[in-house]
Amino acid sequence: MSDTQISAIICTHNRDTYLGAAIDSLLAQDFAADFEVIVVDNGSSDRTREVVEQRASNPRLKYVFEPTIGLSVARNTGARVATTEILAYLDDDAVASTHWLQVLDSAFKNNSKLAIAGGKVTLLWPQGIQQPLWLSPGLAGNLGAYDLGESSIYIKQPSLTPRGLNYCLRRSFLEEIGGFDPHLGRVGKNLLSNEELQMTEFALERNWQVAYLPEALVAHNVAPERLKRSWFLNRGWWQGISECYREQLAGRAGIGQLLRGSERFLRGLYKALQYISDPAERFDKLVYAYGQVGYLNAALQGLLSTSNKK
Repeated sequence: MSDTQISAIICTHNRDTYLGAAIDSLLAQDFAADFEVIVVDNGSSDRTREVVEQRASNPRLKYVFEPTIGLSVARNTGARVATTEILAYLDDDAVASTHWLQVLDSAFKNNSKLAIAGGKVTLLWPQGIQQPLWLSPGLAGNLGAYDLGESSIYIKQPSLTPRGLNYCLRRSFLEEIGGFDPHLGRVGKNLLSNEELQMTEFALERNWQVAYLPEALVAHNVAPERLKRSWFLNRGWWQGISECYREQLAGRAGIGQLLRGSERFLRGLYKALQYISDPAERFDKLVYAYGQVGYLNAALQGLLSTSNKK
């Protein structure tokens, strides 16, 4: 390891519109020690490289091209290139607060059992656009919003895991579990997810700690195309598939998945009827139910695949 204390890593794929602001927020960090900023270009075909080269005079900035598409692949590449024990990941369409790295670095230095940490995430709405009336607080989480309060807490429930767009972990823990799982995480335009939830499960199983740090604040840009009901339905579908895959990877595949998915689907429809007069909560429950259709579809394909192998 070098004298550099922490590595800030941006994994990006065709987001040149937002990327410059993300990089600038890292280069402008108020951090007493030395740090590095790594941009992993994950097969971009836009102006990504040019955006990075415009800032190449800053010695902290490194650029690496990763041709294999996939967020988990890109994250693993960033970890390989990094020279430090603490790895802080920021999304390419997010902006870090000035003290982001300092808060994260201090938390890891003060707790040798801390494996994963992340902070509060607020949303940056497109100019002239406000939060739609049909968007519930729960679905706002699909846009990256994350707020567990104003106090630091240790997370015991994997469902409360920090958001990947504002995510920091210890290299030794990442190496212990074999890196980010390329079977989870986004690949191109698909919306596979749950890799952070899986990481938190791994950490807790191995007696590591996971923390929420509200002062490690990040703002996340909401892309206009995500403010359509169809995007949330598609996101729900892939969330269901992701949950199915995560269970299969954990050895929980089988007929039980069909039973669990069917029960959750019916529950979602029932709750949608309960909230018939509330457009936000009604749509929230419909997205949940639709996600279970994706879950059931993936579970059925898994059973058929297993049957064919026999």
